[in-house]
Amino acid sequence: MPSAYVIADVTVTNAEQYAQYRQLSSVAMQVHGAEICVRGGTVVPLEGGWTPERIVVLKFPSLDAARAFYDSPEYRAARAARDGVCVMRMIAVEGV
Repeated sequence: MPSAYVIADVTVTNAEQYAQYRQLSSVAMQVHGAEICVRGGTVVPLEGGWTPERIVVLKFPSLDAARAFYDSPEYRAARAARDGVCVMRMIAVEGV
């Protein structure tokens, strides 16, 4: 079964409140066995007009596991904490 990745492009609008989301999302990642590949870090645009502020990439054993993480009570709590403090664009994609 192929692995899966959750990729998020995040624009933080309230850094102080976003810290609570980070704490809660970290718990959800631990509970659901996410491997953190990227969490912040320097972004260097190479082509096109995409200049994200913050990128997060998480690896899961399967697309079902990624969906279970997103729909979990732990991550629902994190999503509620981020309401109004960031713009989140997130996808799940199957890997190879």
